Parts: sequence; C-alpha cells; structure tokens
Amino acid sequence: MKRKPDILLVLVILFSLGMVTTGYTQGLWDRQNDNSAALTGR
Repeated sequence: MKRKPDILLVLVILFSLGMVTTGYTQGLWDRQNDNSAALTGR
C-alpha cells in the first residue's frame, strides 16, 4: 500500500527550492550589475 506524501513535506520542499532558486538568481543579477557598472565606468 502506497502512502501519499505529506502535504507539509511537499510544501517545505517547494519552499526550500524557491529560496535556493531566488538566492542563486539574485546572486547572478548582482554579478551582472557589477560587471555592467565596471564596463560603463560608473
């Protein structure tokens, strides 16, 4: 008999993935902004 995954566990996993993705994307944007500022000399 298969047990359905606990809804709380699914929500925690989704929330964790969202936090990791947001942090990674923000890091990329910060690096991209730093590079563009260095290129333009501002």
